[in-house]
Formats: sequence, C-alpha cells, structure tokens
Amino acid sequence: MAELGFNEHHQNEVINYMRFARSKRALRLKTIDSCFQDLKDSRLVEETFTVDEVSEMLDGLQVVVHSEVETELINTAHTNVLLLRQLFSQAEKFYLKLQTDVSELENRELLEQVAEFEKAEFTSSSKKANQESNKPKLAPLNEGGVSELLNKEIARLQEENDKLKARLRTIEMQATSALDEKSKLEKALKDLQKIQGDQKEITNLEETVTALKSDFQKTLNASSATQKHLEDNLVTTKHDLLKVQEQLAVAEKELEKKFQQTASYRNMKEILTKKNDQLKEIRKRLLKYEPDE
Repeated sequence: MAELGFNEHHQNEVINYMRFARSKRALRLKTIDSCFQDLKDSRLVEETFTVDEVSEMLDGLQVVVHSEVETELINTAHTNVLLLRQLFSQAEKFYLKLQTDVSELENRELLEQVAEFEKAEFTSSSKKANQESNKPKLAPLNEGGVSELLNKEIARLQEENDKLKARLRTIEMQATSALDEKSKLEKALKDLQKIQGDQKEITNLEETVTALKSDFQKTLNASSATQKHLEDNLVTTKHDLLKVQEQLAVAEKELEKKFQQTASYRNMKEILTKKNDQLKEIRKRLLKYEPDE
C-alpha cells in the first residue's frame, strides 16, 4: 500500500490527476502574472502618479485578477464533477453506490498529507526524469525472437481481455435480466395479494348473502306457518260463528214459541184482534155515510 492508502493502479491515477491539476494551475498563474505585466507595460510609463490614478489601476487589476481566479475556481469545480462522473459511471456498471464525505475535503491533516505526497512524488519524478535522460537508450528489438514472443503475448493478452469483456457483458445482461425478473415477480406478487384480497372480500360477501338468504328463508317459513295458523283459526272461527248463529236462531225460535204460549201474549193477541174488528166496523160505517163521489 502507498502513502495515501491506494493500490499501485489507483495511486498512478491520482498522480495523473495531480499532474493535470499542476499544469492547469501553472497555466492560470502565468495568466495572472501576465495581467500584472500588462499593467506594468501599459500604465507604468510615468515616474509619478496621483492617488486616484494608482487606485484606478489597482481597481482595474483587481477586476482582471478576480475574473481569472473565479474562472479557474469554477473550471476546477466542474473538472472535479467530471472526474466524479467517471468514477460513478464505472461504479454503476457493477451496481455499486459510492458515497462521499464533503467534510473530509477540509481535513487539514489529510490536505497536508496530500501536499507532502505531491511534493515528494513530483520531486522524485523530476529526479527520475533527469536520471532517465542520462541513461543510454536501449536498442530496438529485432523482428524475430523476442519480438515475436512479445507479439504473441500481446495477442494472447488481448484475446483474454476480449473474453473477459464478453463475459462481463454476459454478466451484465444476466444481472439486468435478473433485475427485470425480480421486478416482474414483485409485480406478480402484488397482483396476487390484490387478487387474494378481492377473493377474501368476495368470500365475505358470499357469506353475508348466504346468511341473509338463511334469515329470509327462516322469516318466510315463519310467515307461512303464521299464515297457515291464522287461516286455521279463521276457519275454526267461522265454524264457531255458524254454530253460534244456529244456536241463536234456535234460541230465538224457542223464545218466540215460549212467548206465544204465555197469557200476556194471548191477551194481547185477543185485544189486537178486537181492535182490528172494531176498525173494520168503523170503516164500514164511514163508507155508508161518506160514499165515494
């Protein structure tokens, strides 16, 4: 492990980014230096200046430097976003989720560690470059022997790399298919749960309807029994009424018969008979004295 805790490959990537950042920083510093140099060449042509003139020159220089620094900071931020985009894109291909801790970007201890790493790395790199420039160059390999073996090894490595890429694509397709299948299964499970819920509701409704039918049948049976009982009572009552009417008629006849056999009835009947006879006699007399005209 290296000083920053990376493996060799990632450390080389960090070094490449530092080299890029150093080149951009050097270019921007040259631009700022040129701003000061332009001010000297264009404005500092006289030996004396007033306070207002100096203030005006400094204000103009401030605007130019501010714009250059702001542009560089914005460009650096956007460059870092593009770098994160590359890392996140590579991680998402393997279904990884990376996380960042922005608070660590202001960790002074880590910043000093990075600065020391950069200083040591690029100081040693410049020394290595000087040493390499002083070393004799190797003669190019001939067309046979070692060159042929290297070409075969390169071809073998290239073929293995292609196989690994094909295998990676297959794994990615399988993973995508598995995710799609998982989504389908989850949807099917939700649909099944919904169907089960609907089936349960239907079962409850069927049970309710069955209970209502049973209650209605019981009520209907009870009503039929009650109706039949009322009809029987009605028939019985009619029979009783006829019997009572018959008994009443007999009783009236008996009463009338008994009344006719009493002395009062005979006397009354004789009186009525006499009165009727007297009325007939009076009518005859009236006819004699008052004949019809």
